Amino acid sequence: MDEIVIRGMAKWPNVPSVYGWLSLDRRGQWLLKGERVTNPGITDFFARNYSRDDAGRWFVQNGPQRVFVRLEYTPFVFRLAPETPAGVQVHTGTAVSAIRQVHVDEQGNVLLDTDLGAGVIHDADLDAVVSAFRGSGGRTLDDNAIDAALVTLQSGRAAALELELGRRTYAVTPINSGEVASRFGFNPRPLQPAGEEECY
Repeated sequence: MDEIVIRGMAKWPNVPSVYGWLSLDRRGQWLLKGERVTNPGITDFFARNYSRDDAGRWFVQNGPQRVFVRLEYTPFVFRLAPETPAGVQVHTGTAVSAIRQVHVDEQGNVLLDTDLGAGVIHDADLDAVVSAFRGSGGRTLDDNAIDAALVTLQSGRAAALELELGRRTYAVTPINSGEVASRFGFNPRPLQPAGEEECY
């Protein structure tokens, strides 16, 4: 978190939070009132000051003010980054140190549970991810076998599929998109609490 933000929080501790302005889409892009934020200085600021509270609500700390983020899917969007320890990094640019689990949902999205939290792999990296799928014991699979395994996972059933990332191999298990937020403990739609002062 930026030093100027920390100082602002200390100086003005009771500034009302903002809801409904800022969102994060499925590709890790910030949107302000529905419009994509393209200014690199602003997106870098958001990335550095992006965090979560104890209720699982993600926010950007803008000086003394929390701007809660509406999530299209997950709090993180991962990009492949072979030079990093786990082979992936977050949309904010932070490298993942460890992957705990790999999942495929009913729409074919690939999700990771990591040391930083849960997220979905960017769709631009899915072709590379498919090429990193393996069978049991790391054996190579042809396209038909990978497709069949993915169909099985998308139907909610187990399949003998593994993903090789960052020199490690992980079992891939099914997950339902409607259960992702509760499973990983985040609130994708933070709402203004009743009685709390609104800030526009």
